[in-house]
Amino acid sequence: MQVPQHETVHAIIKGVVQGVGYRHATVRRAHMLGVTGWVQNMEDGTVQAMVQGTPDQVDHMLQWLHRGPPSAVVKEVITERIYADKQYKRFEQL
Repeated sequence: MQVPQHETVHAIIKGVVQGVGYRHATVRRAHMLGVTGWVQNMEDGTVQAMVQGTPDQVDHMLQWLHRGPPSAVVKEVITERIYADKQYKRFEQL
């Protein structure tokens, strides 16, 4: 049996994404999809996230990041697939 390959993606989310429940909703969605990593507000008004999981899980999470919760207005999501030695055990809000 082959172990599913995991990938890690760093995302920067721009728009009206702070003060609208974006991080909390992101944690809930990550738990639903089974991805691991983190999400946090940045001083420049963006939200950053690290998403780790199977390619399918990560793709579904990235699709959700482009929409966010109903009160968010996502203008842009910049993503970069990275090589990560670290394996996250859960998805959390930093």
